[in-house]
Amino acid sequence: MSYDLIIIGSGPAGYPAAVRAGQYGLKTAIIEKRPKLGGTCLHVGCVPTKALLHSAEVWNHFRHAADLGVIVENPKLNYSKMVDIKNDVVDKNAKGVDYLMKKNKAEVIKGYGRLLGKGKVEVTADDGGKKTLEAKAIIVATGSEARMLPGLEPDSEKILTNIEILNLREVPKSLAVVGAGAVGMEFASMFNRFGTEVAVFEMLPAVVAKEDEEVSKEMLRVFKKQGIRVEVGCKLSGIARTKKGVKFEAEHANGKKETLEYDKLLVAVGRKPNTENIGFENTRVELDRGFVKVNGYMETAEPGLYAVGDIIAGYPQLAHAGTMEAVVAVGRIAGKAVTPIRADRIPNATYTEPGIGSVGLTEAEARSKGYSVKVGKFPFMANSKAKIMGQSDGFVKVVSDAKYGEILGVHIIGPLAYELIAEAVTAMEAEATVDTMMSVIHAHPTLYEAVGEAFHAVHGMPINA
Repeated sequence: MSYDLIIIGSGPAGYPAAVRAGQYGLKTAIIEKRPKLGGTCLHVGCVPTKALLHSAEVWNHFRHAADLGVIVENPKLNYSKMVDIKNDVVDKNAKGVDYLMKKNKAEVIKGYGRLLGKGKVEVTADDGGKKTLEAKAIIVATGSEARMLPGLEPDSEKILTNIEILNLREVPKSLAVVGAGAVGMEFASMFNRFGTEVAVFEMLPAVVAKEDEEVSKEMLRVFKKQGIRVEVGCKLSGIARTKKGVKFEAEHANGKKETLEYDKLLVAVGRKPNTENIGFENTRVELDRGFVKVNGYMETAEPGLYAVGDIIAGYPQLAHAGTMEAVVAVGRIAGKAVTPIRADRIPNATYTEPGIGSVGLTEAEARSKGYSVKVGKFPFMANSKAKIMGQSDGFVKVVSDAKYGEILGVHIIGPLAYELIAEAVTAMEAEATVDTMMSVIHAHPTLYEAVGEAFHAVHGMPINA
């Protein structure tokens, strides 16, 4: 059977490609090996995690309601109900993806897709049956999976990845998290609010190490203030299951060692691209440590073959990045004018408490590239809305070029930081300068006033600090 476009994978990079292809009138097929469409993000990643994080936020409000003059006696946590709600959110969104495929006339083909080269894809069904499809263009959007520590395998009880931990029906009494990236820190923040004794262990010298150094330091400070144990520059060894849970030895940066035991161990040490057994050997595709090399239009070295999402080299493994990569790829396939994606315009979002939102260069990166850097910083402690909310930890930091006022990066840690970063992303995409943003009027009292104040702070002229 012949198509204009075949898409392998239906996650946040795959299904938007099918939607945009339908909008352009392309005859499209989308291949998915799992029972439901939506990929990791929808079923065991972004959506269910944020659903539970929202429940954690609501629970935290009830626990501290008296601080706002609201008396709530003996609030009770029904975690199993929260999991049911999470599952319901996932199911509804999955049905939404099904609807989008029908609306945009994308043919859904269940099975495992493998490239044969020269525009052909072999699909193997669950019953072993095979069929060959061909298309003028192919997009590979096969996503990623959790990396595991050498010698470890996850289970449903003690050693967990993002998949298993989302299926727990009870809040663990204690939880060790290996890895202080976005995934590890979000689960640490969540379960700490649910009352779990949480400890985070990171081999690197900083938490959320991809963020600006000041953001990393602030996150470490706040997590410790919240009662979460955080150990950086720490290596774990001898990880073993016990009757109670999981035991291991932690070696700290100063050489000190200690033996620890927790009920559960979450492994959150990154994700590896699903590029094995896809058939890339039948094409001219170039790989870099398993990641697919593409240009700004998501084109591989194989004519007519595109790659998007977590499998591509040089771009962050983020759902929203994958969605825009899909939009660009399909636009290119359809012969439309599209703008190549710049990795430094892709926002990062971490849904901890406080949250993190960032875009562009960190201060250290900007200096290493030779910019004459000028920084503006504004604390949420000086923001009226943050005080009203009782969430005044953190700050907004603007990194700019002193000569031209170009906005090089914006880094936020604080309440709803992952929402506030939108203004900075828009400003950078529109090539606004610091002076332009200083003329933008921000409503009062709002959290996003802090973003405006940070731009004023670049010239040392914030109003409220």
